[in-house]
Amino acid sequence: MTVVGHVAALWRYPVKSMQAEALDAVEVSWHGLAGDRRWAFIRDGQVPRLRDPARPDAGAVLVRTPGGRELDVADPALAAELRPGVRVIKQDRGVFDSLPLSVLSTQALAGLGQLAGRDLAAQRFRPNILVDAPGPGFPEDGWVGATLRLGGLRMRVDKPDQRCVVVTVDPVTLDRDRSVLATIARQRGNQLGVYGSTVLPGRVAVGDPVELEP
Repeated sequence: MTVVGHVAALWRYPVKSMQAEALDAVEVSWHGLAGDRRWAFIRDGQVPRLRDPARPDAGAVLVRTPGGRELDVADPALAAELRPGVRVIKQDRGVFDSLPLSVLSTQALAGLGQLAGRDLAAQRFRPNILVDAPGPGFPEDGWVGATLRLGGLRMRVDKPDQRCVVVTVDPVTLDRDRSVLATIARQRGNQLGVYGSTVLPGRVAVGDPVELEP
């Protein structure tokens, strides 16, 4: 086993494409982080992006509406207030674009920031796991096809993360900056970070070592 870094941060997204919940530790099952992307809003086949914060509360998931109310994610009044024609769906296995685990390194984030000429927040890229992996460049590129151990979790790194327009949205202000995606496309072949799947479920915590299996 080779230690390639440490877990710097953990996030889950109770409602797909809405804002993240930071975690100190989390159980990871065959279907990803507990409570990650189990809900989504759909309109004409599209998912509304980063509109409002969502947070778990005593077993429910509450979403703050544009009008300032907090409503349960399953409340019909919530979908109606978000946008006409919006409906809510729930998937116990999660509503994922590709695979249930997304990983980004702090080094890749810094490297992209240098290419873009600005500081970029990790939340813009919506990872589940942020890894501090000392060294230059984009270390997760070299993990594709390998298995990582993070605390009690073993995960396979299956493929690079192909980026979409969601990275143009600032996670705090919701302002759009298309130059971010343009930089990833031009300098990185539209790839940043990696996707993975569970090999052995387990608990992951901030500070856990990240080990590369031989």
